[in-house]
Amino acid sequence: MDINLLLSAALTGIFCYLGAVDSAPLLGVTGGFYVVGRPLVAGFLTGLAFGDVKAGVLCGLAVQAVFIANLSTGGATNSEITYASYGGLGLALATTKDPAVAVTLAILIGQTFGLIFHNSKQAFFSFFNNRAQKAAENADGKGIVYNHVIYPQLVIFIIRFLPVTLAIYFGKGMVNWLLNSVPHQITDIIAVLGGVLPALGVAMLMSIVIKQKIQLIFFFAGFVLIAFANLSTLALVFIAALIAYLVYIATSNQQKQPLAATNLGAEIDTSKDDAAYEDEDMF
Repeated sequence: MDINLLLSAALTGIFCYLGAVDSAPLLGVTGGFYVVGRPLVAGFLTGLAFGDVKAGVLCGLAVQAVFIANLSTGGATNSEITYASYGGLGLALATTKDPAVAVTLAILIGQTFGLIFHNSKQAFFSFFNNRAQKAAENADGKGIVYNHVIYPQLVIFIIRFLPVTLAIYFGKGMVNWLLNSVPHQITDIIAVLGGVLPALGVAMLMSIVIKQKIQLIFFFAGFVLIAFANLSTLALVFIAALIAYLVYIATSNQQKQPLAATNLGAEIDTSKDDAAYEDEDMF
């Protein structure tokens, strides 16, 4: 038994529980889902668990780019990002530490096993909700606490900690066997697709954020500055903030001008009416 791998896998499973949207210790979405549950943070924490923070952050960046435009609309989700983050990153760090492999594993785990366990959790919760409602009708305080807090948290911990821990511990050998057994052309294709998927995530985000095609100029300008002017990302952030402020001032002035013209026209019409009334009074 590989104790080091088991401990790293167990820590990753605990982080997966803490990053859940309904995890109590970190207040759900407040410190869990939107902080610990993000792939970039997951990469850092998983890197700590496996003793390689740099590789964890690099893999987390790649996975974060894929899921950067992931939305849950009306309670429906197309991928469970927490399972994808910790399951995919944990397996990647346990095997190749390749960001492309991490992306592939994250998508596979998030869109298959993650959704299965997520839907199973919802089914369990409906059972506890009925019990909690009956306890409330009977004024049973302990029953409310157990069925509304204790039992659901146990279910969340079990269906997150155990699958992720076991997948990393027992999946390491399987992933290594697959990567060593399949032809190198297949692994090259996986690497290429894994590198393209982050770009797809950024493109999805751009389709949401960019409202006018003319705004693509700013994106290409930033790309050129980084690729050819060798600017750092931090420097580009300050330049982008300055440009955004200038654009905001320009657009706000354009919106004020029609309003000022409308007010001026109203004042002119009012003065004409007053003059007409004065003429009528004189005669």
